[in-house]
Amino acid sequence: MSAAAGKPRVTRGNAARQLARKLALQALYRWQLNPCPWQDLMQEFDLAEDAPRADREHFRSLVQLICEDETALDAQLATWCDRKAAELDPVERAALLIGVQELRAHPEIPYRVAITEAVNLSRRFGATDGDKYVNAVLDRAARELRPHEY
Repeated sequence: MSAAAGKPRVTRGNAARQLARKLALQALYRWQLNPCPWQDLMQEFDLAEDAPRADREHFRSLVQLICEDETALDAQLATWCDRKAAELDPVERAALLIGVQELRAHPEIPYRVAITEAVNLSRRFGATDGDKYVNAVLDRAARELRPHEY
């Protein structure tokens, strides 16, 4: 469908931000399995094949703030999830952390975009039907974190 038909065209900025989210998901997955300082994840990002096309600042914002605020983010997630963070699949947890972080710290990103992007990551990299869980949790989060948009 063309932009004229009502579907917005993905711009270079949107594509770069989507790529940053994908790389952040991969970095956060690795971080969950093998904890390290967020700075190490940034160095690994520099070596990623997709890094030159990704939005470096958005990647850094997501990874740094999620790693530094993991306890508070997990506590928030616990209010919207039916299980503890430690019991979540690592891909779904990473997608949820990215979605919640964007809802909390990136008001320039519409809540629907934050949810859709996290759901798409979960659909692409996660378990079967994990995207439905991510969608439901982030929908609850958006109602609380962005009531003025919802």
